Amino acid sequence: MSTFLEHQNWRYATKKFDTTKKITTEDLTILKEAIRLSSSSYGLQPYKVIIVENPELRAQLQPAAWGQSQIVEASHLIIFANETNIGDDAIDSFLKNISETRSTPLEALAGYGDFMKSNISTLTSEAKNIWTAKQTYLALGNLLNAAAELRIDVTPMEGFLPEQVNEILGLDKLGLNASLIATLGYRHSEDATQHYKKVRKSNEDLFITL
Repeated sequence: MSTFLEHQNWRYATKKFDTTKKITTEDLTILKEAIRLSSSSYGLQPYKVIIVENPELRAQLQPAAWGQSQIVEASHLIIFANETNIGDDAIDSFLKNISETRSTPLEALAGYGDFMKSNISTLTSEAKNIWTAKQTYLALGNLLNAAAELRIDVTPMEGFLPEQVNEILGLDKLGLNASLIATLGYRHSEDATQHYKKVRKSNEDLFITL
């Protein structure tokens, strides 16, 4: 079995974290870079990644996450927040980044910019927000894979009330919406879930070859 698949078999959604173990600065830097390098539609990365370190703030967030203990027990708490009602400004900023990174004149990127704007501007506000929220899942996937390689546990969470998280963190004022939560750390020896066999569909049930 490849090392990558070994890591995938090792990882699971941790239910109980060891509060005495913390992720090192070096490993956190690697995880942040894995998130930063994630793929996204057009390469726009229409989201922010919020690392909540303040214990009091995490305690405030716990009720909004249905009281799940991982919110306060994990070494780190990350919130993926998608941009709401994304517009031309985000695209212009992206084009400027391309120009500076690749030493390409902005004028040469005008056609690409117009293409993106024509596709995105025709979407309703609801469709835009659904689309940007989907992009955060790509970033989460990279986080899960990188963390497994470092033997760091991650619990991805959709079980929370976005409106409450937005209010607590003031995300509405920033044009953001909490779409995903991920708690990171190290599994507790008493977490029985780590010993469960992984349940997935068989190849026959999952794959269709045409």
